[in-house]
Amino acid sequence: MSASNPAPWSSSYRLVAAEKWKAKSAVLGSAVTEALVEYSRPSHGMHVVDLASGTGEPGITLARRVGPQGSVTAVDQSSDLLSIAAERARNKRLSNFTIQQADAHQLPFSDRSFDLATCRFGVMFFSDPGRALAELRRLLKPGARACFAAWGPMEQPYWQTTMKIVHRHVGGPMLQPGGSDLFRFSAAGSLSEVLSAAGFHEVEDSIQDLPWTWPGDAEEVFEYACAVSAPFRPMLERVPAEDWPAIRAEAKAAIERYRVGDEIRFGAHVVLASGKA
Repeated sequence: MSASNPAPWSSSYRLVAAEKWKAKSAVLGSAVTEALVEYSRPSHGMHVVDLASGTGEPGITLARRVGPQGSVTAVDQSSDLLSIAAERARNKRLSNFTIQQADAHQLPFSDRSFDLATCRFGVMFFSDPGRALAELRRLLKPGARACFAAWGPMEQPYWQTTMKIVHRHVGGPMLQPGGSDLFRFSAAGSLSEVLSAAGFHEVEDSIQDLPWTWPGDAEEVFEYACAVSAPFRPMLERVPAEDWPAIRAEAKAAIERYRVGDEIRFGAHVVLASGKA
């Protein structure tokens, strides 16, 4: 990203951003990862499929939990991000972690292949959630759980101090109508409804307040948010170059309110949801 304007969004830029911020991004998302792993209740010997894995979490953490007799298959549409995930798993000497490039709406696995499914911050982006969740249910053994983490409402500190500030300056739609919506399942019961319609039973969802902590300064948080938040790209690209300094200054001041020592401690409202096949 330049000093004046975020770089145009592309898959290669996403990869650069993922590599640049991988350590701090891992810290930022670690509490959500741990919460989803605990919620999914993995046990030794389980075979797990993790959808929209990106650079590897929660799949890598799950691979440790299920042990060498179990396995984790990480699925994502981006082979580049999966390559990062595979390298991370190798560095941790995890031989039970494998990657598979695939679309969640058409998964290349046999019926009833898995004991558990997870998906962290991915279900909101499925173009046809009902179809994708029905496809996921096909892969699960009877009684196996599918567990999800999704963003709660836009009205929370991380988004209010970053994208909301940009939106106040530029106006227009914050997210493209009909496009990806991070907050698609923020309303209570909305993800449960789709899970039930896809054939899952014993469905539940709830909002959890979890740590969302950046181990660095306010300028980094804003740069990171602009770099990796793909659904907001059309809005970001509408910002005139001359407006960026004022936006950055306002965002920095807003983010600094959450500083505790060397960290920015936002907290996050996250939906955890599950259903049984």
